[in-house]
Amino acid sequence: MSFLFPEATDIPSEYFLKPIHQKHYLLDGELKNWDGASISVLSPLCLRENGQTKQVSIGSYPAFGSKEALEALHSCERAYDGGGGEWPRSTVEVRIQAIQKFTNLMIKERDLIIKLLMWEIGKSYKDSAKEFDRTIEYINNTIDALKETDRDSSRFVFEKGILAQIKRAPLGIVLCMGPFNYPLNETFCTLIPALAMGNTVLFKPAKFGVLLLEPLLKCFQQAFPKGVINTLYGDGASVVTPIMESGKVDVFAFIGSSNTANVITKKHPRLNRLRSILGLNAKNPAILLDDCDLDAAIPEILAGSLSFNGQRCTALKIIFVPEKLAKSFLDKYTKALSEWKSGMPWDKDVMLTPLPEEGKTKWLTELIEDAKSFGAKIINENGGMVNETFMQPAVLFPVSKNARLYSEEQFGPIVPIVPYSHIDETVSYIKESNFGQQASLFGKDPHVLGKLTDILVNQVARVNINTQCQRGPDTFPFTGRKDSAEGTLSVMDALRAFSIRSLVASKDDEASKQILRSILESKSSHFISTNFIL
Repeated sequence: MSFLFPEATDIPSEYFLKPIHQKHYLLDGELKNWDGASISVLSPLCLRENGQTKQVSIGSYPAFGSKEALEALHSCERAYDGGGGEWPRSTVEVRIQAIQKFTNLMIKERDLIIKLLMWEIGKSYKDSAKEFDRTIEYINNTIDALKETDRDSSRFVFEKGILAQIKRAPLGIVLCMGPFNYPLNETFCTLIPALAMGNTVLFKPAKFGVLLLEPLLKCFQQAFPKGVINTLYGDGASVVTPIMESGKVDVFAFIGSSNTANVITKKHPRLNRLRSILGLNAKNPAILLDDCDLDAAIPEILAGSLSFNGQRCTALKIIFVPEKLAKSFLDKYTKALSEWKSGMPWDKDVMLTPLPEEGKTKWLTELIEDAKSFGAKIINENGGMVNETFMQPAVLFPVSKNARLYSEEQFGPIVPIVPYSHIDETVSYIKESNFGQQASLFGKDPHVLGKLTDILVNQVARVNINTQCQRGPDTFPFTGRKDSAEGTLSVMDALRAFSIRSLVASKDDEASKQILRSILESKSSHFISTNFIL
């Protein structure tokens, strides 16, 4: 543990980061200079110097107040102009061209963004590169889905004497707030479809992962019309509160904790106007059945529980094991875990890295001590040991129903394992849980798996058989029940979430048809159109 953090001279030159002090922000289509207060950014990565270990300062970003927040809101409001602005009235083709231009500019910033992911949130080089590349793939898939939607809506519908064209229209002003664990990918999974459907966007980066979006400001500025996207920085209470209290936000897109989402949503004075698209907490269980193949299950469960230090909403956050398999499972799991490498994000084959949230190791230690007070033991070597911002994963067994870890989401490198004697105990856990995102089943008997699946699909939004919980592929719906989500995200679902079906209708008579023909021939309307993109 004492050799985890290197000295500055040990950093490979290609991963060395020069601090970024962000002195501008995007407002009304311009990169404005910022000369006000700033918020310092400390990396979760520490360095050793003269026998001391301390976190590295990697830059700063603007600390907005309510004045700047409302200026950004008014810019979005002007650009949308009640639906009469340039962007909401533009054709699908124009929006796609803007998004493609942005994507091409973004790709040029790949190396810097990957480096910033590593330094800001401690994500390994491999996973940081994967997040960037997956984001580009998601944008391209969104463009393809938008083209398909446009083709499907290009024809007129004749029904009971009414002639109509049905398309999707934007909702208005979107407040987009992403998470720190996937500050690029999951943020863009709401940001891009919101823009694609013609909305204007207020974009507030996550608290951790702000600087990595700084290189993209000029990309947004060059690709999108004035006021279509405006950036927000600073404390949520200072910038989000006045925006929501204005009642002018039409869509709230947020990925984070349910408590935070509830606090923000309740500030809106016109809740019937507000559409919320929320990705929230989860406590996804892995349930091992009596006949499961442990050798096949262990790699899935290990990756599912501890990839990116367990800091994923889709992580396996509690593991149920039949009593008779417990010893064998624990032996195999801890052996596999012992082969995982700890270190800095640039280290080859590293799997476990420092944690970005301030005070996170202290809070996780409290969860561990609470579980131990109810009889759990740490069963892996050095489990729970802390060195500054790094925590060695702690595998706890047996975790009691009375422990906080039994029901509370840990979002970190703690693996609570619960023995059970009857499968009904696991079903009861899921039914009683406040969360309902996903579950993973590991077994062979088709009758048992089929019966459990029929129950669980009515409790969670995805059941995984002999594989870990996960978001992808991005064409699959991603949502949750209970306190885990509101709304559904996938490539196509996101386009629907940030739009509403709207139609133009007339009588099915010759006079009406002639008017529509004239509109089509003169191209006086972007909505009334039979053109589509190949």
